[in-house]
Amino acid sequence: MLTKEELPECPVATTVQLIGNKWKLLIIRNLLKSPQRFTALKNGVPGISQKVLTENLRVLEEDGIICREVFAEVPPKVIYSLTDTGESLLPVIDAMADWGQRYKALLG
Repeated sequence: MLTKEELPECPVATTVQLIGNKWKLLIIRNLLKSPQRFTALKNGVPGISQKVLTENLRVLEEDGIICREVFAEVPPKVIYSLTDTGESLLPVIDAMADWGQRYKALLG
């Protein structure tokens, strides 16, 4: 997890740094619905490669946005879910969805 000193001073820049790429936003959007396994996440984010999904999941976990739970099974079962901090992004994602719908309506 980043320290306060490592984050930008501007709160908007902080948010953009933590969730600002399209892959992270789509991963978070999907995990807001329910905890998911890797394959379900990959299928739910069209166009994302396994490598990019893995990288983004690791960063989101390091930043305290998601939790990775590994079950001792063969083969290993891994479930990704949002932490309380990740859950707190719901109003942000909802606001983005509302804005996107209004913008699309403006275009006709």
